[in-house]
Amino acid sequence: MVLYDSELADVYDAIYKGRGKDYEAEASEVRSLILKRHPGARSLLDVACGTGSHLRFFAGDFDHVEGLELSADMLKVAGERMPGVPLHQGDMRDFELGRTFDAVTCMFSSIAYMSSDEELRSALTRMAAHVVPGGVVLIEPWWFPESFLPGYVAGDVVTVDGRTLARVSRTVRKGDASVMEVHYLAADAGTAVRHFTVTHVNTLFTRERYEAAFAAAGLRVDYIEGGPSGRGLFVAVRGE
Repeated sequence: MVLYDSELADVYDAIYKGRGKDYEAEASEVRSLILKRHPGARSLLDVACGTGSHLRFFAGDFDHVEGLELSADMLKVAGERMPGVPLHQGDMRDFELGRTFDAVTCMFSSIAYMSSDEELRSALTRMAAHVVPGGVVLIEPWWFPESFLPGYVAGDVVTVDGRTLARVSRTVRKGDASVMEVHYLAADAGTAVRHFTVTHVNTLFTRERYEAAFAAAGLRVDYIEGGPSGRGLFVAVRGE
């Protein structure tokens, strides 16, 4: 997993803002999928909530929301964005919050930081343990092996709040994982150009491996094509 320091967490957030990622629309889509399966849903836990970009919109859709995130620096940004929302520092593989929710989400392919089927089952089992019977667990996966494009290069330059930011990435395949090297540049009138490098290692789980892990966690799952990033969504319901 990647732990962002406070400065890089801020750059990460600004890059996606500048790229026009529509967190509000994505949260609305997720809300509709949850309510279709659990019409009375009023509470939600967002696992790997990052800086709270989805969670702040979930907070407008549900009576009670909480977030879980491994990175303390990302949680700090989320806390400044959403004062009063309970935020927990923890690992999706072994967290215990002492309560259940009507829905648990894990967006932006964070689930793919699990490095094995065992870790994937552990994470989904912990999510299932935090959802009420009949509640919903919704996961945005990473690419499946057959849809992954090895050697894919992406780049953006944006200006946000007086800063010019650049992001360039290249992703290759190593075994059953993708390895994405990302370079960030950040500059404004008052400081020197700063350079950050982050490497993301994400497992290319097959759809069948995901579905087996959901089943092992006691969840009935559907896969929906498309989703916020084109990688689809897994939407699962815990047995009554």
